[in-house]
Amino acid sequence: MKKFIYIILAGFTLSCTDLDLRPEFGETGNIAFQDVKNLERYMAKIYAAYSLTGQQGPAGDADLALVNDEGFTSYIRAYWKAQELTTDEAVIAWQDAGIQDLNTHTWSSDNQFVKVLYYRLFLIISYSNDFLEQSTSDLLSDYGYDDQEMALAQNYRNEVRFLRAMAYWHALDLFRNIPLVTIITTDFPVQDSPEEVFDFIAEELEAIESELPDPQQNQYGRVDKAAVWMLQAKLYLNAEVYTGNDYYSEAVAALEKVLNGPYSIEDDYQLNFRADNHTSNELIFTLPSDGIQTQSYGSTTFLTNGSIGGNMTSSDYGTSGAWAGLRTTRNLVELFPDETGDIDSRAIFFTDGQTLDIADLTVFTEGYAVPKYTNLTTEGEQGSNTEFSDADYPLFRLADAYLMYAEAVLRGGGGSEATALGYINELRERAYGDASGNITASNLTLDFILNERARELYWEGHRRADLIRFGLYTGGEYTWPWKGNNIDGASISDHLEIFPIPATDLAANPELDQNDGY
Repeated sequence: MKKFIYIILAGFTLSCTDLDLRPEFGETGNIAFQDVKNLERYMAKIYAAYSLTGQQGPAGDADLALVNDEGFTSYIRAYWKAQELTTDEAVIAWQDAGIQDLNTHTWSSDNQFVKVLYYRLFLIISYSNDFLEQSTSDLLSDYGYDDQEMALAQNYRNEVRFLRAMAYWHALDLFRNIPLVTIITTDFPVQDSPEEVFDFIAEELEAIESELPDPQQNQYGRVDKAAVWMLQAKLYLNAEVYTGNDYYSEAVAALEKVLNGPYSIEDDYQLNFRADNHTSNELIFTLPSDGIQTQSYGSTTFLTNGSIGGNMTSSDYGTSGAWAGLRTTRNLVELFPDETGDIDSRAIFFTDGQTLDIADLTVFTEGYAVPKYTNLTTEGEQGSNTEFSDADYPLFRLADAYLMYAEAVLRGGGGSEATALGYINELRERAYGDASGNITASNLTLDFILNERARELYWEGHRRADLIRFGLYTGGEYTWPWKGNNIDGASISDHLEIFPIPATDLAANPELDQNDGY
């Protein structure tokens, strides 16, 4: 059985419905945190806020009362939709209010899925700010912490600073013009510049890097140095989008630390998405899932069950759910040499009874299904629960580090093109089963990297940011079915690179300005 931090949540209740206020505890802070175990439980709540939806799994005591379906409020589910449904990699058949707007780029500041994304992020930030205020050295000394407890508390603080930095990175990427708030306050927050938010994230990661455990030396599912290096690489690789300045050499430096670590590419690509993917040495940082301990309708339960419908049999994927929602477009399929996976094994498509083209987004059988995530183990055994997945969500994995390194090198960040070529061919040899898919130095171009990122990383929450970084998300140079609410794809405005500030937040805070174009 895998062990991870979320299990420590037992016995600790915390909720927050107003982002200007402190979270509410079962006990007042100065009583609750006299016990270091409660500090650990609070940290566990912040980790869990990325995947779970409330105090009672799978539903029943939600953190946020924004929508009728609590499952919609899973952060990683909302994040995945924002990064994938808005691109050529995924569409969804459901007709809940506002969800088709993501497929067609017609969302507004009233869209419920945009609201969930925004408020979830700032809930995580609010929890983190409060944790850091409640765990200062002076307060813990007053609580009577001994040296060992003080050291533990400092470790927890470093992890929470990472979780807050990651939330701010997502907020910067998705909304760009956001308030940078590091304390709990009733004052109206004002927006900071993207450059200021970028600098804050970079400084926080630099400050905690040396204080965190070495790679693979923390409890499973918790932050270590390698998670910091991956987040630094993500931040720096996209810095030109966020700030207008390039940080490719900094991205290479961070990635070289990852690449010199203890990780390795697994022989079996699909191990990274199975119920036993916690055994993969390729995964660097995950959001753990467990069908018994962490039940929710988000994360990989959504990705597994949401991808099953039509002629598919749920039990073939270790689940009883068939939510008939998620498929892909022909653009992704055509990046592979064939759709069967016989040549490139990463092509995981279900085609029986499915059409390649999508005339109606709301019909599950239009568009190939993508059963990339499964609740079966490598041995073919079902996960611990037939309804909720055991597969952990792969936030950071080594294959992504390989691809980011190659891209940063090609963009002038230093490093070695020969080394980059070796990394790419290692991925392709796994995919092809031999060297028949290997490329030469002349093939290693930025266009190739973008396509290879799709082949390797599709449905892992990277595509929107990738297309934006390559200048192909907006405009009409690159289109895909239903881009711009057109069956064949159409040009879309540049303002759609980021999402609007929710209308409800603008109404509540007169200091905020809406993002341009909304």
